[in-house]
Amino acid sequence: MESNVKYLGAIVLCAVTAGGGTRAAEPAAVKNFPSKPVRIIVGYAAGGGVDMAARLVGQGMGELWGGTVVIDNRPGAAGVIGTELTARAAPDGYTMTLCNIGTHGIGPARTRKLPYDPINDFSFLSRIGGNPNVLMAHASFGARNVPELIALAKANPGKFSYGSSGVGGSPHLSVELLKMMTGINLIHVPYKGAAPALADAIGGQIPLSTGNLPGGPLTAIRSGKVRALAVTTPKRSAKVPDVPTVAESGVPGYDVTGWYGLCSPVLPKPLETKINADLVKVLATPALRQRLDDQGIDVQSSTPDELKAHARAEIAKWTKVVKEANLPPD
Repeated sequence: MESNVKYLGAIVLCAVTAGGGTRAAEPAAVKNFPSKPVRIIVGYAAGGGVDMAARLVGQGMGELWGGTVVIDNRPGAAGVIGTELTARAAPDGYTMTLCNIGTHGIGPARTRKLPYDPINDFSFLSRIGGNPNVLMAHASFGARNVPELIALAKANPGKFSYGSSGVGGSPHLSVELLKMMTGINLIHVPYKGAAPALADAIGGQIPLSTGNLPGGPLTAIRSGKVRALAVTTPKRSAKVPDVPTVAESGVPGYDVTGWYGLCSPVLPKPLETKINADLVKVLATPALRQRLDDQGIDVQSSTPDELKAHARAEIAKWTKVVKEANLPPD
Protein backbone atom coordinates (compact mmCIF):
# COMPACT_ATOMS: atom_id res chain seq x y z
CA MET A 1 0.00 0.00 0.00
CA GLU A 2 2.81 2.36 0.96
CA SER A 3 4.62 1.68 -2.32
CA ASN A 4 1.44 2.47 -4.25
CA VAL A 5 1.08 5.80 -2.45
CA LYS A 6 4.72 6.64 -3.20
CA TYR A 7 4.17 5.69 -6.85
CA LEU A 8 1.07 7.88 -7.15
CA GLY A 9 2.87 10.71 -5.40
CA ALA A 10 5.71 10.45 -7.91
CA ILE A 11 3.24 10.69 -10.80
CA VAL A 12 1.61 13.78 -9.31
CA LEU A 13 5.02 15.35 -8.71
CA CYS A 14 6.08 14.68 -12.29
CA ALA A 15 2.83 16.13 -13.62
CA VAL A 16 3.17 19.27 -11.54
CA THR A 17 6.81 19.64 -12.55
CA ALA A 18 5.94 19.16 -16.23
CA GLY A 19 3.11 21.66 -15.99
CA GLY A 20 5.34 24.14 -14.26
CA GLY A 21 7.97 23.63 -16.94
CA THR A 22 5.40 24.34 -19.63
CA ARG A 23 4.25 27.50 -17.88
CA ALA A 24 7.83 28.59 -17.36
CA ALA A 25 8.60 28.04 -21.03
CA GLU A 26 5.62 30.08 -22.23
CA PRO A 27 7.00 33.55 -21.38
CA ALA A 28 10.28 32.76 -23.16
CA ALA A 29 8.44 31.55 -26.28
CA VAL A 30 6.29 34.67 -26.29
CA LYS A 31 9.23 36.96 -25.63
CA ASN A 32 11.18 35.47 -28.54
CA PHE A 33 8.25 35.56 -30.97
CA PRO A 34 8.68 35.54 -33.91
CA SER A 35 11.65 33.29 -34.47
CA LYS A 36 10.79 32.55 -38.12
CA PRO A 37 8.85 34.26 -40.95
CA VAL A 38 5.24 35.21 -40.30
CA ARG A 39 2.60 34.76 -43.00
CA ILE A 40 -0.36 37.08 -43.50
CA ILE A 41 -2.98 35.47 -45.75
CA VAL A 42 -5.04 37.80 -47.92
CA GLY A 43 -8.23 36.25 -49.26
CA TYR A 44 -8.27 38.55 -52.29
CA ALA A 45 -6.12 39.24 -55.34
CA ALA A 46 -3.04 41.43 -55.13
CA GLY A 47 -3.51 45.14 -55.71
CA GLY A 48 -6.80 45.74 -53.91
CA GLY A 49 -7.47 47.63 -50.71
CA VAL A 50 -7.24 44.60 -48.42
CA ASP A 51 -3.98 43.51 -50.05
CA MET A 52 -2.45 46.97 -49.75
CA ALA A 53 -3.40 47.24 -46.07
CA ALA A 54 -1.83 43.83 -45.41
CA ARG A 55 1.40 44.76 -47.17
CA LEU A 56 1.78 48.05 -45.32
CA VAL A 57 1.05 46.51 -41.92
CA GLY A 58 3.22 43.48 -42.70
CA GLN A 59 6.11 45.75 -43.58
CA GLY A 60 5.70 47.66 -40.32
CA MET A 61 5.50 44.49 -38.25
CA GLY A 62 8.56 43.06 -39.99
CA GLU A 63 10.54 46.19 -39.20
CA LEU A 64 9.52 46.03 -35.53
CA TRP A 65 10.33 42.34 -35.24
CA GLY A 66 13.51 42.47 -37.31
CA GLY A 67 12.18 39.57 -39.36
CA THR A 68 10.20 38.67 -42.44
CA VAL A 69 6.44 38.99 -42.91
CA VAL A 70 5.21 37.30 -46.08
CA ILE A 71 1.94 38.28 -47.78
CA ASP A 72 0.20 35.20 -49.18
CA ASN A 73 -2.66 36.01 -51.58
CA ARG A 74 -5.29 33.26 -51.70
CA PRO A 75 -8.21 34.79 -53.61
CA GLY A 76 -11.50 33.04 -54.13
CA ALA A 77 -15.03 32.61 -52.76
CA ALA A 78 -15.16 36.23 -51.52
CA GLY A 79 -12.33 35.66 -49.08
CA VAL A 80 -13.54 32.31 -47.74
CA ILE A 81 -10.60 30.31 -49.10
CA GLY A 82 -7.95 32.41 -47.40
CA THR A 83 -9.95 32.73 -44.20
CA GLU A 84 -10.41 28.96 -43.95
CA LEU A 85 -6.68 28.41 -44.44
CA THR A 86 -6.06 30.71 -41.51
CA ALA A 87 -8.66 29.05 -39.30
CA ARG A 88 -7.08 25.64 -39.93
CA ALA A 89 -3.47 26.77 -39.41
CA ALA A 90 -1.40 25.99 -36.32
CA PRO A 91 -2.31 28.32 -33.43
CA ASP A 92 1.25 29.54 -32.99
CA GLY A 93 1.03 33.10 -34.32
CA TYR A 94 2.90 32.40 -37.54
CA THR A 95 -0.24 32.47 -39.71
CA MET A 96 -2.57 35.48 -39.70
CA THR A 97 -5.13 36.98 -42.04
CA LEU A 98 -6.32 40.46 -42.93
CA CYS A 99 -9.90 40.12 -41.65
CA ASN A 100 -12.35 42.76 -42.82
CA ILE A 101 -15.97 43.73 -43.31
CA GLY A 102 -16.23 41.14 -46.09
CA THR A 103 -14.76 38.11 -44.33
CA HIS A 104 -16.09 38.80 -40.82
CA GLY A 105 -19.18 40.91 -41.46
CA ILE A 106 -21.12 40.75 -44.69
CA GLY A 107 -19.67 37.39 -45.82
CA PRO A 108 -20.95 35.38 -42.85
CA ALA A 109 -24.31 37.15 -43.15
CA ARG A 110 -24.67 36.04 -46.79
CA THR A 111 -23.07 32.59 -46.80
CA ARG A 112 -25.33 29.64 -46.12
CA LYS A 113 -22.66 27.55 -44.41
CA LEU A 114 -19.04 28.53 -43.81
CA PRO A 115 -16.31 25.90 -43.27
CA TYR A 116 -15.36 27.67 -40.03
CA ASP A 117 -16.91 29.69 -37.21
CA PRO A 118 -16.20 33.37 -38.04
CA ILE A 119 -16.10 34.30 -34.36
CA ASN A 120 -14.99 31.34 -32.27
CA ASP A 121 -12.28 30.02 -34.61
CA PHE A 122 -10.21 33.22 -34.48
CA SER A 123 -8.14 35.47 -32.28
CA PHE A 124 -9.01 39.07 -33.18
CA LEU A 125 -5.59 40.63 -32.71
CA SER A 126 -6.38 44.29 -33.37
CA ARG A 127 -8.34 46.56 -35.61
CA ILE A 128 -6.19 48.39 -38.18
CA GLY A 129 -8.58 51.04 -39.42
CA GLY A 130 -11.47 51.77 -41.70
CA ASN A 131 -12.75 53.85 -44.59
CA PRO A 132 -16.09 55.14 -45.82
CA ASN A 133 -18.22 54.44 -48.80
CA VAL A 134 -19.64 57.47 -50.56
CA LEU A 135 -23.02 58.02 -52.22
CA MET A 136 -22.61 59.98 -55.45
CA ALA A 137 -24.92 61.52 -58.05
CA HIS A 138 -24.57 62.78 -61.59
CA ALA A 139 -24.39 66.59 -61.71
CA SER A 140 -27.83 66.79 -63.32
CA PHE A 141 -29.59 64.70 -60.66
CA GLY A 142 -32.36 66.54 -58.86
CA ALA A 143 -31.09 65.93 -55.31
CA ARG A 144 -28.07 67.71 -53.91
CA ASN A 145 -28.03 65.95 -50.53
CA VAL A 146 -29.52 63.00 -48.66
CA PRO A 147 -32.68 64.77 -47.39
CA GLU A 148 -33.49 65.86 -50.95
CA LEU A 149 -32.76 62.32 -52.20
CA ILE A 150 -35.13 60.82 -49.62
CA ALA A 151 -37.89 63.30 -50.53
CA LEU A 152 -37.40 62.72 -54.26
CA ALA A 153 -37.33 58.92 -53.90
CA LYS A 154 -40.46 58.89 -51.75
CA ALA A 155 -42.27 61.00 -54.32
CA ASN A 156 -41.10 58.67 -57.12
CA PRO A 157 -40.83 55.14 -55.64
CA GLY A 158 -38.81 52.76 -57.82
CA LYS A 159 -37.97 55.42 -60.42
CA PHE A 160 -34.30 55.99 -59.62
CA SER A 161 -31.47 53.49 -59.82
CA TYR A 162 -28.00 53.27 -58.35
CA GLY A 163 -24.92 51.38 -59.43
CA SER A 164 -22.39 49.48 -57.33
CA SER A 165 -19.47 47.11 -57.78
CA GLY A 166 -21.75 44.09 -57.45
CA VAL A 167 -24.30 42.22 -55.38
CA GLY A 168 -23.50 41.79 -51.70
CA GLY A 169 -20.54 44.14 -51.39
CA SER A 170 -20.46 46.89 -48.79
CA PRO A 171 -21.25 49.62 -51.41
CA HIS A 172 -24.39 47.75 -52.44
CA LEU A 173 -25.48 47.08 -48.88
CA SER A 174 -24.74 50.69 -47.91
CA VAL A 175 -27.73 51.74 -50.01
CA GLU A 176 -29.83 48.76 -48.92
CA LEU A 177 -29.31 49.87 -45.31
CA LEU A 178 -30.30 53.42 -46.26
CA LYS A 179 -33.45 52.07 -47.92
CA MET A 180 -34.25 50.00 -44.85
CA MET A 181 -33.80 52.96 -42.47
CA THR A 182 -35.72 55.52 -44.55
CA GLY A 183 -38.36 53.49 -46.39
CA ILE A 184 -37.28 54.66 -49.85
CA ASN A 185 -37.17 52.45 -52.94
CA LEU A 186 -34.12 52.67 -55.21
CA ILE A 187 -33.29 50.07 -57.87
CA HIS A 188 -29.90 48.37 -57.68
CA VAL A 189 -27.86 47.98 -60.86
CA PRO A 190 -24.89 45.70 -60.15
CA TYR A 191 -21.75 46.17 -62.25
CA LYS A 192 -18.72 43.96 -62.68
CA GLY A 193 -16.53 46.18 -60.56
CA ALA A 194 -16.44 49.66 -59.08
CA ALA A 195 -14.87 51.38 -62.11
CA PRO A 196 -17.69 50.76 -64.64
CA ALA A 197 -20.34 51.75 -62.08
CA LEU A 198 -18.55 55.04 -61.47
CA ALA A 199 -18.00 55.59 -65.20
CA ASP A 200 -21.73 55.30 -65.89
CA ALA A 201 -22.52 57.71 -63.05
CA ILE A 202 -20.03 60.21 -64.50
CA GLY A 203 -21.51 59.74 -67.97
CA GLY A 204 -25.08 60.12 -66.78
CA GLN A 205 -26.19 56.63 -67.81
CA ILE A 206 -27.20 56.06 -64.19
CA PRO A 207 -28.22 58.79 -61.71
CA LEU A 208 -26.60 57.42 -58.55
CA SER A 209 -23.58 55.37 -57.65
CA THR A 210 -21.93 54.14 -54.48
CA GLY A 211 -18.39 52.94 -53.84
CA ASN A 212 -15.37 53.02 -51.55
CA LEU A 213 -14.20 56.61 -51.22
CA PRO A 214 -10.46 55.97 -51.84
CA GLY A 215 -9.43 55.76 -55.46
CA GLY A 216 -11.75 56.58 -58.34
CA PRO A 217 -14.64 58.15 -56.37
CA LEU A 218 -12.32 60.53 -54.51
CA THR A 219 -10.75 61.68 -57.78
CA ALA A 220 -14.14 62.07 -59.46
CA ILE A 221 -15.52 64.10 -56.54
CA ARG A 222 -12.51 66.42 -56.40
CA SER A 223 -12.64 67.01 -60.13
CA GLY A 224 -16.37 67.76 -60.05
CA LYS A 225 -17.31 64.85 -62.31
CA VAL A 226 -19.84 63.61 -59.75
CA ARG A 227 -21.57 65.20 -56.79
CA ALA A 228 -20.96 63.57 -53.40
CA LEU A 229 -24.19 63.40 -51.40
CA ALA A 230 -22.79 61.81 -48.24
CA VAL A 231 -20.18 59.50 -46.77
CA THR A 232 -21.34 56.43 -44.89
CA THR A 233 -19.11 56.61 -41.78
CA PRO A 234 -20.28 58.20 -38.49
CA LYS A 235 -17.72 61.01 -38.87
CA ARG A 236 -16.83 63.04 -41.92
CA SER A 237 -13.77 62.02 -43.90
CA ALA A 238 -10.74 64.30 -43.82
CA LYS A 239 -10.37 63.51 -47.52
CA VAL A 240 -13.67 65.29 -48.30
CA PRO A 241 -14.39 67.38 -45.19
CA ASP A 242 -17.21 69.32 -46.84
CA VAL A 243 -19.22 66.15 -47.56
CA PRO A 244 -21.66 65.37 -44.72
CA THR A 245 -22.33 61.95 -43.27
CA VAL A 246 -25.57 60.06 -43.87
CA ALA A 247 -26.20 60.12 -40.12
CA GLU A 248 -25.99 63.91 -39.87
CA SER A 249 -28.16 64.19 -42.98
CA GLY A 250 -31.29 63.04 -41.19
CA VAL A 251 -30.63 59.30 -40.73
CA PRO A 252 -29.35 59.03 -37.14
CA GLY A 253 -27.56 55.80 -36.28
CA TYR A 254 -26.58 55.07 -39.87
CA ASP A 255 -23.05 53.66 -40.11
CA VAL A 256 -21.28 51.70 -42.81
CA THR A 257 -17.55 51.60 -42.24
CA GLY A 258 -15.29 49.38 -44.30
CA TRP A 259 -12.84 48.03 -41.74
CA TYR A 260 -9.62 46.05 -41.60
CA GLY A 261 -8.14 44.00 -38.78
CA LEU A 262 -5.56 41.32 -38.14
CA CYS A 263 -6.85 37.89 -37.13
CA SER A 264 -5.32 34.46 -36.54
CA PRO A 265 -6.28 31.01 -35.33
CA VAL A 266 -7.17 31.09 -31.63
CA LEU A 267 -3.89 31.77 -29.81
CA PRO A 268 -2.77 31.28 -26.22
CA LYS A 269 -3.65 34.45 -24.35
CA PRO A 270 -0.04 35.56 -23.65
CA LEU A 271 0.82 35.34 -27.34
CA GLU A 272 -2.38 37.12 -28.38
CA THR A 273 -1.55 39.92 -25.91
CA LYS A 274 2.02 40.23 -27.20
CA ILE A 275 1.00 40.46 -30.87
CA ASN A 276 -1.73 42.97 -30.02
CA ALA A 277 0.77 45.18 -28.19
CA ASP A 278 3.21 44.99 -31.09
CA LEU A 279 0.53 45.80 -33.66
CA VAL A 280 -0.79 48.73 -31.64
CA LYS A 281 2.79 50.04 -31.36
CA VAL A 282 3.36 49.74 -35.11
CA LEU A 283 0.05 51.44 -35.95
CA ALA A 284 1.07 54.38 -33.77
CA THR A 285 4.18 55.14 -35.84
CA PRO A 286 3.75 58.29 -37.96
CA ALA A 287 5.28 56.75 -41.09
CA LEU A 288 2.85 53.81 -41.22
CA ARG A 289 -0.11 55.98 -40.29
CA GLN A 290 0.73 58.27 -43.19
CA ARG A 291 1.10 55.38 -45.64
CA LEU A 292 -2.26 53.96 -44.58
CA ASP A 293 -3.84 57.42 -44.74
CA ASP A 294 -2.55 57.79 -48.29
CA GLN A 295 -4.59 54.68 -49.10
CA GLY A 296 -7.70 56.24 -47.55
CA ILE A 297 -7.55 54.17 -44.36
CA ASP A 298 -8.25 55.97 -41.10
CA VAL A 299 -6.04 54.19 -38.58
CA GLN A 300 -7.67 52.90 -35.41
CA SER A 301 -6.21 50.10 -33.29
CA SER A 302 -8.14 48.13 -30.68
CA THR A 303 -7.96 45.40 -28.09
CA PRO A 304 -8.74 41.83 -29.21
CA ASP A 305 -12.02 41.89 -27.29
CA GLU A 306 -13.06 45.15 -28.96
CA LEU A 307 -12.43 43.82 -32.46
CA LYS A 308 -14.19 40.53 -31.67
CA ALA A 309 -17.24 42.39 -30.36
CA HIS A 310 -17.22 44.58 -33.47
CA ALA A 311 -17.15 41.55 -35.79
CA ARG A 312 -19.99 39.93 -33.86
CA ALA A 313 -22.08 43.11 -34.13
CA GLU A 314 -21.30 43.45 -37.85
CA ILE A 315 -22.51 39.92 -38.59
CA ALA A 316 -25.77 40.55 -36.72
CA LYS A 317 -26.26 43.90 -38.44
CA TRP A 318 -25.65 42.65 -41.97
CA THR A 319 -27.73 39.53 -41.45
CA LYS A 320 -30.73 41.81 -40.95
CA VAL A 321 -29.88 43.91 -44.01
CA VAL A 322 -29.37 40.85 -46.22
CA LYS A 323 -32.73 39.45 -45.10
CA GLU A 324 -34.51 42.78 -45.68
CA ALA A 325 -32.94 43.09 -49.14
CA ASN A 326 -34.01 39.51 -50.02
CA LEU A 327 -30.51 38.63 -51.15
CA PRO A 328 -30.06 34.94 -51.97
CA PRO A 329 -27.42 33.21 -49.86
CA ASP A 330 -24.10 32.30 -51.45
